[in-house]
Amino acid sequence: MDDGLNPAISACLGKGSMIRRMFEAGIELKKRYGADQVYDFSLGNPDLPPPPEVGEALKECARRAALPFSIGYMPNAGYPELRARLAEKVAAEQQCPVPAENLIVTCGAAGGINVFFHAVLSPGDEVIVPAPYFVEYGFYAANFGGKLVPAPSRDFTFELDFDALEAAFSARTRAVIINSPNNPTGRIYTREECCRLAALIDKMQRRFGRTIYLVSDEPYRFLNFDGAEIPSVFEIFGNSCVIGSFSKTLSLAGERIGYIAVSPKIAGAGKLTAALTFCNRIQGFVNAPALGQQILLRCLDAQADLEIYRRRRAAMAKVLSDASIEFTLPGGAFYFFARSPVPDEKVFVDALLAERILVVPGSGFGRPGYVRIAFCVDEKVISGAAEGFAAAAAKVTGKA
Repeated sequence: MDDGLNPAISACLGKGSMIRRMFEAGIELKKRYGADQVYDFSLGNPDLPPPPEVGEALKECARRAALPFSIGYMPNAGYPELRARLAEKVAAEQQCPVPAENLIVTCGAAGGINVFFHAVLSPGDEVIVPAPYFVEYGFYAANFGGKLVPAPSRDFTFELDFDALEAAFSARTRAVIINSPNNPTGRIYTREECCRLAALIDKMQRRFGRTIYLVSDEPYRFLNFDGAEIPSVFEIFGNSCVIGSFSKTLSLAGERIGYIAVSPKIAGAGKLTAALTFCNRIQGFVNAPALGQQILLRCLDAQADLEIYRRRRAAMAKVLSDASIEFTLPGGAFYFFARSPVPDEKVFVDALLAERILVVPGSGFGRPGYVRIAFCVDEKVISGAAEGFAAAAAKVTGKA
């Protein structure tokens, strides 16, 4: 008798997520040695408490809880007032007017990407992504019969490789997804890169005679350490959507609140928005969490302390430099994607585990030979891991 599961899901269970595996290994290490003796850089789970405005918003939500329908259903696309406020915020970021009806509030950016793929992908359609990339994209596309097509970025700097990108297009391409600032590299794509990408997508739309969307996944937008320009995809390319969340901005990762913004330049933007709203409903989300939306209404201009993350980036860079581990300094997000001292990064990951340090192998992001280090942890954790990073690097290179 079979196991009663979808075979594709059974196969996924066997592979698992590298990020989650390391996170769970960390739980076991903490049980064995104590939390203060384990240095966990595996999961991008912000440790900073939400800004004070979030606590005040929660108090207001509690006061309103006695009112009828205060935590009830609302329109599937979200509270109209929040959509209007979000549209203003996105319009400022994208330097382009965005009508409120072009905003759909979603269950985080992940929920938004799934909703978008549900609305636009037919079985066999393809989604191109520069590699390395957030590994869940592949599962999100596969949920709706789509296929993720990675296009390798340039080694070490992670600039877009336009030869690789052009080779990735086919008659089944429906979307290109970029993530800037990027998980896992921290790279912020330049205006020149984005304009070249837009021109390439437009060329392929004309070649294959079909709409190809540019999707910009921007949950790390506020984590921009050096004030670099994050180019507006709405300004650069007509058939574009922006997907974002407040998991990092407000340290609300568990509340699952995000959005999809549809460019007003899309021909038939209203039909796409209607399709997204419909898919938000039939995926079973129905609507994004009411409390999360109410918090956001009162906290839309608040954010976690960027300076804390900036100091952590500097501390992590020093630890890696002192251990002779090569890296490109991330411009944003809260990850280093450092080169492994040996070609097989899993050997290095195991050596770090022996020092009670948890990082994620680069192969989990489609780029072997690197490791991802999440620095959304206390500076004491970063400094405490310094000796272990140096010892592990020396061990795998034979310099111990």
